[in-house]
Amino acid sequence: MVDVPATTVLVHSPYLGPASLRPLADALAAHGHPTLLLDLRVTVNAAPVHQRIIGVFADAVEDSLVEGELVLVGHSGAGPLLPAFADALETPVAGLVFLDAELPTPGRSWRDDAPAERMAHLKAISRDGLMPRWDTWFAPEVLSAMVPDVRLLEEIVGEAPEVPLAFLKEPRPTVSWTGPCGYLRLSEAYADAAAGARALGWPVRSLDAHHLAAASTPEPVAAAVAGLVADLSRR
Repeated sequence: MVDVPATTVLVHSPYLGPASLRPLADALAAHGHPTLLLDLRVTVNAAPVHQRIIGVFADAVEDSLVEGELVLVGHSGAGPLLPAFADALETPVAGLVFLDAELPTPGRSWRDDAPAERMAHLKAISRDGLMPRWDTWFAPEVLSAMVPDVRLLEEIVGEAPEVPLAFLKEPRPTVSWTGPCGYLRLSEAYADAAAGARALGWPVRSLDAHHLAAASTPEPVAAAVAGLVADLSRR
């Protein structure tokens, strides 16, 4: 059970930085939800990415001196690592929330389940073993439509790291998590993941938004995250 108010720990995608979730953190805090926003960018610049990101995550949470239970919220590519993040902590974790994120695939890599042509494309555009920044995977007008605030978009783009291609080949941690989980779908791209979460019996909420809605329209995202945290407290 979640002992409200648990602290919501926001974990950004490995392909982005904390700016992508800072408006969401501010919206949650404004409504009285204790929130911790981490910056894990330093962990993704060299392999093994999974091992590095989990270690730095645990250190950052413990160094924050946060008290009480935690609910971990992972956006996008951070989702599959949530069970491993929870397992690495001494602080009790009351639940996991997947925010427009992939679901865990213990022992399997991203490459194992991705279309072969997608992996081939990312390999072709990589240089010196590094994938180009996430924002360059899209036409500029696609991102500006998602995040119209020019300054915010510049901050998000400026934080995007070059992630090693090896990250896609690394098996994800084999960690069992038996606690409560919830799913918040923001975009159609994650409809299958949301359906998979529903099939597992998780509470699932959906917004008619896009992948970066936590940055551009944080209020409804914050309300949905808070609602899921409340759902988890009753499980």
